[in-house]
Amino acid sequence: MDGILHVGDGGPDGLFSYNVSHSLAEADGRRKSKYYAVTLAELVQEIQGNGKRYAIVGIPCFIKAARLLALQNPALAEQFAYYVGLVCGHLKTRFFAESLAWQIGVPPEQLASVDFRVKNPERPASRYDMAVSSADDPTTVLQHEVAKLLGGSWGHAVFQPEGCNFCDDIFAETADVVFGDAWLPQYSKDWRGNNVLVSRNEQIDELLRAGQREGEIQLDEIDVAAAVASQAGNYRHRRDGLAVRLHDDIRAGLSVPRKRVSPGLAHVTRRRVKLIRQRRRISALSFGAFRAALASGRIETYLERLRPELSKHDRLSKKPFAGMRRRLQNLVRRLRRGQGAR
Repeated sequence: MDGILHVGDGGPDGLFSYNVSHSLAEADGRRKSKYYAVTLAELVQEIQGNGKRYAIVGIPCFIKAARLLALQNPALAEQFAYYVGLVCGHLKTRFFAESLAWQIGVPPEQLASVDFRVKNPERPASRYDMAVSSADDPTTVLQHEVAKLLGGSWGHAVFQPEGCNFCDDIFAETADVVFGDAWLPQYSKDWRGNNVLVSRNEQIDELLRAGQREGEIQLDEIDVAAAVASQAGNYRHRRDGLAVRLHDDIRAGLSVPRKRVSPGLAHVTRRRVKLIRQRRRISALSFGAFRAALASGRIETYLERLRPELSKHDRLSKKPFAGMRRRLQNLVRRLRRGQGAR
């Protein structure tokens, strides 16, 4: 294998694009998550027919596209040595990076760099920061916890392309190996982060075993149920949610793709149906709201339009009666304190 095709810094707009890494140093410099819209088209044209072989890294739809391209192009089929998938909740457009950076203090026209995941030793792995810098002052890095920024929660689905509403591939099913976050109780509190991985290639299996023997990595075997549990919310979105969205579009007279789930509402509660529809509404509204913010030059334009919609989403996502239960518990505690005072 001669190189790795993966996303790194740099591109037409100066942020991210697909690159070729020819060394471990280059690959290490382009690691980490990049929640940004990119394309493989130009890079594939550049490397096609050069006689070199590559590992290609991407989210499920990119890996499937590369597989289909290889079926039609024997030269590329020889060049794509390994397909490395990434677990995906949904794709983001560039507005995602720009909206979060703007809230931190760097407007879109000044955005020079973005680090989507900065680990914090004082928090669990899921509560990571985002770091940005401005073209006016590239040496000053501004940092903020992503979950506390409007739209930072993945469940809100801001700037999700409509096509993602029909995707049902979570663990990159056409990849040789796939990596994702190990959102499981035994791992999630480790601020450094852990991966859940699924390997479907014997050569990669042996590489992993060799890495464990040499002490470079630690592997724990988990069952299928645990792997699914690590992406429980993703499965709800891509199975239960997909069935509702298919139902809604068919009822509206729209053409829909054939998927592995049947369109319908009977499998989920009425409250869940409302949540699924609200998430889709937020995705659609976020684009117009952010364009309005760009036109006005005020991030508040976006925040003011989205805030009530996200609040509605969060109310729907809470378990029924959870608020009432907390209020009753607080009342009991106050009553007990009052009895103790007498």
